[in-house]
Amino acid sequence: MLADVVELLVCPVCGGDLDLGERVLRCPAGHAFDVARQGYVSLLTGSRVPGTADSADMVAARDAFLGAGHFAPLTEAVADVCRTRVESTGRTSAEGVDRGGAEGSGRTGVRVVADAGAGTGHYLARALDLLPEAVGIALDVSKHAIRRAARAHPRLGAVVADVWRPLPLRSGSVDVLLNVFAPRNGAEFARVLAGDGTLVVVTPTPRHLEPLVGRLGLLSVDEEKERRVAESLGGHFVETGRSVHEFGMALGHGAVEAVVGMGPSAWHTDPRAMRAKIAELPETSEVTASFHMSIFERHLRSSHTLDR
Repeated sequence: MLADVVELLVCPVCGGDLDLGERVLRCPAGHAFDVARQGYVSLLTGSRVPGTADSADMVAARDAFLGAGHFAPLTEAVADVCRTRVESTGRTSAEGVDRGGAEGSGRTGVRVVADAGAGTGHYLARALDLLPEAVGIALDVSKHAIRRAARAHPRLGAVVADVWRPLPLRSGSVDVLLNVFAPRNGAEFARVLAGDGTLVVVTPTPRHLEPLVGRLGLLSVDEEKERRVAESLGGHFVETGRSVHEFGMALGHGAVEAVVGMGPSAWHTDPRAMRAKIAELPETSEVTASFHMSIFERHLRSSHTLDR
């Protein structure tokens, strides 16, 4: 709920503290942001159109596919690394810093896991299941996704925000930041992470969704993707671990339609034409799920230049 995370949020206009009132977040300067009846808040400002946001159909497809457990091994791997990284920092609940502090300002002692590009909140919710004393912040530019994220877990606050703009989070307030199949803003990720915080990035490998990619004409993963990910974060982070998570899935026609409809190929295919192609597949298709999971820690030289 927003009440659990409001002390970690900042006004996107002036950077001031935000307080939660009756269905509104408000800063001392008078900037106010309505809380939707579903429990989320939009902290997007200005008239500039944000980056591509998932549509209602894409979000529904993702919710159905993930809810059916097809990516369960990845979900568990992400949750486990969150638990391990939070427990390894050695910070006790009494070591938080109150609002207005310096490094880690806004820390209350409660562990914080945030997800930049959270979608429906699926991965974040499972991480919170394993961290009963932590709270979560789901950030996504899609209102359709954030509506679902707001209901994903009782200790999760959901915020509409654009990863390409300054994130409405306090500097040094996050213990673990997730970035699962989403854009990356290295400077902002480094700013919001605590000094001993961890960034967990998950990207598909070139083997992901084979043989569907070839049979259905889906977008493929660039062989240089991992190099570009590392380069985009290299000025602020150092990669300290990498692993491949690969498993098979037996997908019926409905699940194939969902996995196509929830990903980037959905922007480039006609739904009716794709449905016709899927109908020509065997009743059940054996499909490979394949991902890179990279662990990043803040680069030492970035720690003195991140406060806003």
